[in-house]
Amino acid sequence: MLPSVQQHAYFEPWLRYKHPLVRQLAFAVASPNLLQQIPAELDCKYAFELHPDQLWQQHFYSYQARLQALDQSPHELENFLRQLKSTRLGLRFEHLLWFWLQDNAYHPYQLLGHSIQKITGPKTLGELDFVLLNRDTQQIEHWEVALKYYLAEGDFTLAQWFGLNRNDTFSNKLHHFTQKQFQFSDALGYPIERRFAVIKGQLYLPYAVSGWHPQHAPKWINSQRRHGLWGNLIPPQDFYRLQRHEWLCPNAEASSQSAIWWTEGLYYQAATVQFYMYRRPALLLHK
Repeated sequence: MLPSVQQHAYFEPWLRYKHPLVRQLAFAVASPNLLQQIPAELDCKYAFELHPDQLWQQHFYSYQARLQALDQSPHELENFLRQLKSTRLGLRFEHLLWFWLQDNAYHPYQLLGHSIQKITGPKTLGELDFVLLNRDTQQIEHWEVALKYYLAEGDFTLAQWFGLNRNDTFSNKLHHFTQKQFQFSDALGYPIERRFAVIKGQLYLPYAVSGWHPQHAPKWINSQRRHGLWGNLIPPQDFYRLQRHEWLCPNAEASSQSAIWWTEGLYYQAATVQFYMYRRPALLLHK
């Protein structure tokens, strides 16, 4: 039997909506960061901050009426996402946040720019995801956003959290943030006063660590969010395989039949809200 990783009353309001895109939008706004603090092992060249969980909850409550209206009539959200030609989940997540940020009656931010390239001569130095004016503080903020799914191995240090592409580690991503993406002091003629990393998605613990408890985790892991399990064993429970866009949030109704012949991917059991990332043994690289 697949063990439950944690018993916890999580804040997961996205599960109350019916329309798949509205559930994904609610997840993008309301879910907490994967990190609850900057890891001590990260050598920060350019400092950045994380939004507290309570702020994302506040943003959700401010946006709740809009989400309910979209759940009844989602055409505006559907039309907006049709602009996105890529199937990459990270870009989908970015577009969902972009949609929310343009709804500026529901939050304190004025969107000044999105996907802003910094170019010197023939060379592109980088790109800023979002530049905002926080109307509460009157400060200019630079946000870099990422949707990530990392599987833990070894001793759970940053370098031992791997993406589906093993060249993508949590360590590499955070180093890219602090070494490159947050290097800019200004954008669009505005001085950047605060820098925030918005890193959402899900972390997966090895199936073998069934006795895992948040108190045993690295201090940087956000214990206020649900974690999944991963492994190369097929548990006997009634899971079904999620479609790729459901990695943000599973549809309200099962999108596929119960798993019989398994392929690599993310599986879900709605009754217990359990996530299980299945990896074929031949593709696992053990050191």
